[in-house]
Amino acid sequence: MPMDMTSAGLLLDGRRVTREEVLLLRPEDLEAMPGHMAQLFAFLTEWFSPSDTVTVTTSGSTGKPKTMQAEKRRMIASAIRTCDFLGLKPGDRALLCMDLKYIGAKMMVVRSIVRGLDLTVVPPSGNPLAGVDAGIDFAAFVPMQLYNMMQDGGQLAKLKHVRHIIIGGGAVSPELESRVAELDGKTYSTYGMTETLSHVAMRRLGRRGDGHYHPLGGVSLSLSPDHTLVIDAPDVCGTPIVTNDIAELCPDGGFVIVGRKDNVINSGGVKIIPEQVEAALRKHLSWPLVLTSVPDAKFGEAATLLVAATDIDRNRLDDAVRSLPAYHRPKHIVLLDSIPLTPNGKVARAECRRIAVSRVHDF
Repeated sequence: MPMDMTSAGLLLDGRRVTREEVLLLRPEDLEAMPGHMAQLFAFLTEWFSPSDTVTVTTSGSTGKPKTMQAEKRRMIASAIRTCDFLGLKPGDRALLCMDLKYIGAKMMVVRSIVRGLDLTVVPPSGNPLAGVDAGIDFAAFVPMQLYNMMQDGGQLAKLKHVRHIIIGGGAVSPELESRVAELDGKTYSTYGMTETLSHVAMRRLGRRGDGHYHPLGGVSLSLSPDHTLVIDAPDVCGTPIVTNDIAELCPDGGFVIVGRKDNVINSGGVKIIPEQVEAALRKHLSWPLVLTSVPDAKFGEAATLLVAATDIDRNRLDDAVRSLPAYHRPKHIVLLDSIPLTPNGKVARAECRRIAVSRVHDF
């Protein structure tokens, strides 16, 4: 991999920002910038430095966020793979609207440097296209951002002109996925993690989607004895990664994620995959919800449903719960004002369990 790609400049709203310009910046120069631009130039300073690595932070969806060192050459390989898959060309306009603390945002910058994309940077917000004119070719959003924009007629009109949209950082709800058909461009849900330096597979959304994630070029998949997904992408990961994601491999080479191994609830010997229960309940309920567990003297763990609603219809909720198989029904239901999320929009499952334990006392 040609390492001079780590020294190539960045096209920023039509202006070339060179490596030399970035490395001349002083701390007081960054302090004088708006927060999102200071984040960008702090990352560029790290990227253009002589070091072979940059620091990245995990999302913290299942515990405390962790930092790790990512090799620049592997980030370059990941960037090339995504750009090739989407057919991005030099001069295409990309949008960065996520927190640069996380790998998804960092990789948007790296893709722009590697492929010569023209990067527009806006502060992370729930409605990132509000201050952007038309003409974005490539954008990455978290599900919440896409949902918000699709509720706004003006932003929806802008979204329809974005040629390529990738969604990461959380699950795409069936409601949101059904609305993606309104968009003219190609929209993908991505699969990956910090350890894979962003995504290694994509699932096409909308009318042309088949419901499966498909690995990008150079990525091989298998299952562990625990039926969790194993990713082998030598140019991005030094060794195969055994994930915590319970998966099913499909005959067409794709895969479906069933749930996470570390989320599985063992209640009286019955293994309950929360993501499957949540998906079943969302067919009947529109409120944000999460299935977690609390300790139970008899069953070991008791499934506990957290529901965020200010005006709840208890009969409707009870009917939805009764539609589940008996051994999947939550033994406790806790009503909240909101479901706790990580800074990048994922459900904070560790915090959900802590709240459940604090609210349910009849163990």
